[in-house]
Amino acid sequence: MSSKSEKLTDIYNGMCSLAVFRNLLSDDVISSLMTFLEKQENEKMFDIKSYSEFVSKLYNHGTDLSAYILKAVLEDDNFYIRSKADKNAAVDEIIEKAVSNELSVFQELSQLTPNDLQCEVFNTTKLAEWKNSDINLAEEYRNRTDNISKYGYGKFASDRMFILRNGEIVPVKSPDGQRLSDLFGYERERNEVISNTLALVEGKSVQNALLYGDAGTGKSSTVKAVVNEFADRGLRLVEITKEQLRDIPMLVDVLSSNPLKFIIFIDDLTFTTGEDCFGALKAALEGSVSASADNIAIYATSNRRHLVRESFSERDGDDVHRNDTMQELLSLSARFGLRVNFSRPDKKKYGEIVTDLARKNGINLPEEELVLKAEQFAISSGNGRSPRTAKQFITQYKVEN
Repeated sequence: MSSKSEKLTDIYNGMCSLAVFRNLLSDDVISSLMTFLEKQENEKMFDIKSYSEFVSKLYNHGTDLSAYILKAVLEDDNFYIRSKADKNAAVDEIIEKAVSNELSVFQELSQLTPNDLQCEVFNTTKLAEWKNSDINLAEEYRNRTDNISKYGYGKFASDRMFILRNGEIVPVKSPDGQRLSDLFGYERERNEVISNTLALVEGKSVQNALLYGDAGTGKSSTVKAVVNEFADRGLRLVEITKEQLRDIPMLVDVLSSNPLKFIIFIDDLTFTTGEDCFGALKAALEGSVSASADNIAIYATSNRRHLVRESFSERDGDDVHRNDTMQELLSLSARFGLRVNFSRPDKKKYGEIVTDLARKNGINLPEEELVLKAEQFAISSGNGRSPRTAKQFITQYKVEN
């Protein structure tokens, strides 16, 4: 048996013996590579079809096999990494030894070159290839486990924004990537949110927050920009809808044992007097046993300070409990420890926002002319002054000029 065959046999056997990282055998790329190695091992043949299938799967993620294997190992959700995330859990030395051995196998796997797999018989065939990079997988993994409160594990290691779908937390496919530096105006309001979020990130006492005020003033943008700003310090966001408020206790149960910090985000929250799902939110805000955790804060945005939409007709009727219901709804906002008002900017503030946006976008129009055009745009669009209107004006100006 050639040294090349012996090397492939050792790697194949090592992968078959995985215990801690066994989930990775079902990984799309790794599984296709194992199919090739299995044919090589059992049938002693070079299978060009399975070789090409493996490379094709890899190409969906790039051309660097080493980088792909490293990413797969670092993001694997297994019992070992969950134990390392639990400060009170002790890991048996036997498991630690198994992890070390399996990381060595993945190290060898990550360094497989096209020449290692290809057969001399096919030298005349131009087979697809890939590249490798110099990595120390064991060192990278130890760094990950030592700083798990910063990196997280599983899906939370690779993504920062999530939604709740059919009871499962899933990553947002195209998350909002704006940063705090992309937002203009409302520095005082935004600093309140930043300070509160920093307290969460640093493990200090944190308030649940309500950002309320006029439409287009940057409430939702502020929350998402803050998450992007502090994601590398272990902050994640899970967005839910009003209809999913009853799932908050379940979310807390799932997230409370995670070493990362989480914002449960409810955007554009408004109730009507006929709804009763606010009870779950009330329980969470009041810190019931089943709906509170040190690593979680609830952030909500609303165009209404009291979170309730009421028509005059709803104030009439013979419902003896109507007054109690109304009072409970009206007092819900008071249960947020931090309430920040984003009100529509006056003419001066609107002009400052437009000017800052114009400079960032390379528009050198004289300030007086710029502000005049922006004011005319706010009136003609019917949206009034707001950061959103300012962005729309800048976009329109760039299109026309």
